[in-house]
Amino acid sequence: MTRVTWRTAATAALVAVTIAGPATVSPPSGSASAAAPQTAEKPGEFLVGRGIADVTGEVAEAGMMGYADLGQVSSGLHMRQRSRAFVIADPQSGERVVHVLADAGMIFQSVRDAVLAKLEQRFGETYTERNVMLTATHTHAAPGGFSHHTLYNVTTLGYHGKTFRALVDGIVASIERANADLAPADLSLSTSELTNANVNRSKTAFDRNPEADKAYFPGGVDTRSTTLQVRRDGELDGVINWFPVHATSMSTNNTLVSPDNKGYAEYAWERLARGVDYVEDSDDPGFVASFAQTNSGDMSPNLNLRPSDGPTTDQFENTRIIGTRTYDAARRGLDDDRALDGGVDSRIVYVDLANTAVRPEFTPDGKPHTTCPAALGAAFAAGSTEDGGGGLPIFKEGKDGGNPAVAAISEALYTASPALRACQGSKEILLPVGPLDMVQQKLPVQLVRIGDLYLVGVPAEVTVVSGLRLRQAVAEAVGTDIDHVLVQGYANAYAHYLTTPEEYDAKEYEGASTLFGRYELPAFMQTAADLGAAMREGVDVPLGEKERDRSAEQFPSLQGAVVADAPPLGKGYGDVLTAPAATYRPGERVSVTFAGAHPNNGLHHGGSYLTVERRVSTGSTTEPRWERIADDSDWSTKLHWERYGVAASKVTITWDVPDEVASGSYRIRYFGDARSLLGTVRSISGTSPTFSVVGR
Repeated sequence: MTRVTWRTAATAALVAVTIAGPATVSPPSGSASAAAPQTAEKPGEFLVGRGIADVTGEVAEAGMMGYADLGQVSSGLHMRQRSRAFVIADPQSGERVVHVLADAGMIFQSVRDAVLAKLEQRFGETYTERNVMLTATHTHAAPGGFSHHTLYNVTTLGYHGKTFRALVDGIVASIERANADLAPADLSLSTSELTNANVNRSKTAFDRNPEADKAYFPGGVDTRSTTLQVRRDGELDGVINWFPVHATSMSTNNTLVSPDNKGYAEYAWERLARGVDYVEDSDDPGFVASFAQTNSGDMSPNLNLRPSDGPTTDQFENTRIIGTRTYDAARRGLDDDRALDGGVDSRIVYVDLANTAVRPEFTPDGKPHTTCPAALGAAFAAGSTEDGGGGLPIFKEGKDGGNPAVAAISEALYTASPALRACQGSKEILLPVGPLDMVQQKLPVQLVRIGDLYLVGVPAEVTVVSGLRLRQAVAEAVGTDIDHVLVQGYANAYAHYLTTPEEYDAKEYEGASTLFGRYELPAFMQTAADLGAAMREGVDVPLGEKERDRSAEQFPSLQGAVVADAPPLGKGYGDVLTAPAATYRPGERVSVTFAGAHPNNGLHHGGSYLTVERRVSTGSTTEPRWERIADDSDWSTKLHWERYGVAASKVTITWDVPDEVASGSYRIRYFGDARSLLGTVRSISGTSPTFSVVGR
């Protein structure tokens, strides 16, 4: 598809300049430099590039990341996962920053390190630890196994290299495309209120906070939706929205890969509203919409505080409704925006949260305290009862887990180490994951400035009051209004939850999952404030000590591994096992089953496992022409995979006929890859009989 964009039309009128990153840094000799973008036409204007790339992992026989439920193993695909990148550069100073949002459960340090290594190979020192911010939507319906810390690979029975590489390569591709897309743009910020898309799932803990903090959040809910707008020649070309709501509309019972409610909001704006074709428009999508997380640690989309309950009891419909409301709120505020000016800047530091001394000005009692090695409390094993997950019934929230055996072990640990009791407080320790080297303890904290918008990158699930205090600390440090500061959660690594000391004492799931003790939030506040002071003073910050590389220590999982494929007895690959009916109406579901192969043989990035095609009249008697109207990126399609016998696969593709689809003749096609006993992989395909859609 050919698209004439404002960027291409303006190229001839602009003078090209090369920005190689920070003004004092150039790529090393022999490396590929960043693209040479057009210069801005006036002071204060930014250069902005946007990019989308596929990051879909193993859609069959892979444990999913988020609910920690061993039974939640992928069995197909609802919608593809994607990475969305924005490169924002200041042509005056030469500084640039990158914001990436991936449709994934988390960003782990393993992913960040691999992405940065590839960016260095491609761009030299243009994109670095300091100016690259990697974040996740926190969908609980995507494959896991991409961490290098053992705790997070338990439910995937080890490390999934294919999913890891899919995520890393897709993130890098999205940044490369954003870099190539750099062009002059105006940035502005808008806000709106969204009151029916989240609920506080830990209200008991929230209510322990001081009245002054609770006053910011009537009902315990953060309703603020914030949107960064990218405009070129007056036209809206991209957005980053921040709204706090867990991506848990899809329950632990779902085993189809899905980007959940955040992904639907992205799809609604890009595909439904702006007509982005993810297959044809990969290099120039025309419009990019990131729906990022902020302080969503205690914000649930399940409005009735039960898994998959609210607004309806159907998890797919809940996903669509919450995603639509999130999208609508962002659209609603577009006209009430304010321009951003003042360039870009960034700082990052790695902090040893297992042993951080916290100064008195950041602690509740005005005394110095320290953090301690990571430990999960007993209530962690209860799971979040409002969103569901792998909780064990012998543990309870709010009651130290409610397990006498754990209480006895915890008391023994505290008796042996009074310092541990002083740090972890009254939390009953279920598992000392830090001393066991199961989680990351040296963690990145980042501060990014875009004009006068400050993003605090925190590698945790931050509750709304914790987010408020982080914002207050940074606002005071940089000398700005609190409304100019946002917390970017799930950034650059993962450290479970971040609660206030008051919430921590409530012994709920979130507090039990605050790894480094009662004073973890004050430690993050102190670090973020120090970054803010350094940014205000224009001084650099030492990177700090990172954890060692664990890539060589990974135990490959046998989950989803394919030895060989074979079609069902008497059938060939692509044969139709169950044909569709002859006729359908809008609102009905078309279903066809093919003799297929294991989807993990090929992830089909940049393509699709399926297409829905409409016959187009050509006015001649020659071979008919078929037009693709939907693929596996669309909400209306689903791919279900199941093993048939030992090596055979059944692939069932469904299509919910949309109301707006025209009457006519249609077919569904399947695309897969089959592995032989010798390890060779070849493409296979199948085509359904033609069926009709009648009426509108």
